[in-house]
Amino acid sequence: MKIKDWDRSLKVRLIGEFFMNTSYWMVFPFLAIYFAQEFGKGMAGFLLIVSQVFSVAANLVGGYCADRYGRRQMLMVASIGQGIAFLLFAFANSPWLESPMLGFTAFTIVGMCSSLYWPASQAMIADVIPEKYRSDVFAIFYTTLNIAVVIGPLAGAVLFFSFRFELLLGVALISMVLGLVMRFYTNETLAQETMEKWGNETSPNWISAVKKQFHEYGLIFKDRLFLLFIIAGILGAQTFMQLDLLIPIYLEEFIDVQTVASLFDWQWRVTGETSFGFLLAENGLLVALFTVIVTRWMTKFKEKSVFFMAAVLYGVAMWIFPLTTLFWIMVVAMGIFTFAELMIVGLQQSFISKLAPEDMRGQYYAAASMRYTIGRMIAPISIPMTAWFGFGWTFAILGILAIASGFVYLLMFNLFEKRPSF
Repeated sequence: MKIKDWDRSLKVRLIGEFFMNTSYWMVFPFLAIYFAQEFGKGMAGFLLIVSQVFSVAANLVGGYCADRYGRRQMLMVASIGQGIAFLLFAFANSPWLESPMLGFTAFTIVGMCSSLYWPASQAMIADVIPEKYRSDVFAIFYTTLNIAVVIGPLAGAVLFFSFRFELLLGVALISMVLGLVMRFYTNETLAQETMEKWGNETSPNWISAVKKQFHEYGLIFKDRLFLLFIIAGILGAQTFMQLDLLIPIYLEEFIDVQTVASLFDWQWRVTGETSFGFLLAENGLLVALFTVIVTRWMTKFKEKSVFFMAAVLYGVAMWIFPLTTLFWIMVVAMGIFTFAELMIVGLQQSFISKLAPEDMRGQYYAAASMRYTIGRMIAPISIPMTAWFGFGWTFAILGILAIASGFVYLLMFNLFEKRPSF
């Protein structure tokens, strides 16, 4: 399915989210270093866990609201809210005030707004794209995200540490503009009958509404297939999330100044911070170039085998990272890490749509994204773990968790294949 055949709302989102993601990735990869420097590794890990508790709650609310009030409404509210939070973050790093704790509060609100945005954005794709094309569409959105991941960290490596106030102001402005674009240039994709169904329902008070929401999520989690999908995702996320947590701290501590290439009198040197920027750019570039290709290639194999092998490769990559501080070995490890990511990125979003009833897509995507919100809530434990076990053992444990997720996926697909309708 070609982009020109997409619904207009998806085309607008593709462009708008590219600019938002580029600015976001100028900031996000360096926050672990920022908080570790300001609060210490132990406190930084604890605070990052706390922030993700709020994101988990926001994620559930986001899915519920996306099914009740519409996809477009949630995209607009989340974008503008994120812009306001970045404005607060800028003020906390301004010429008038230096407040790491206020910055952390703003970061927590940004995470909550992202959690509100995600389920509506995924449900909108499932609303308007036929099932056989969904993997490709999800892959294209992921590709544009990772083009942003290439550009953002390279610029952010300079701007975040030297022009943080101006950078955060710019990100705030872009987020708010994206919210206005969602309001005026996208269409609501939630089925009218679903909107009317929710509109005809009344709740006596907010307590009843919250109880109803948790009841509906309880029904989702009684689906054994879906529950195994969440468990496997949380285990795997412990590896994937270290791209923004443990890996930058490891590089910053163990790579001082390293010459990685030379030609005549010219030498290419990297430090811990710049090497992380290059590795993140490598990840983004490979994803940008090969997401659609690898996604289509993976559709030729059994989903069960693809998910399992991706988990194994994640584990192998984590075992390679602490073996040496040589930059080029890090490049190889990141290549393996990225290939594992590409194997399942389109397939897993499409798989969720196979499990979700049409009138509960937002909630299913919200619940599914708990793989990452809960995973990100637990993942910062890796930072204080380095003080207890050292970096080598910490990376080894994370690799084991990644491979364990592969075995959970195998169990899930065995149950899926036994479903009466398949």
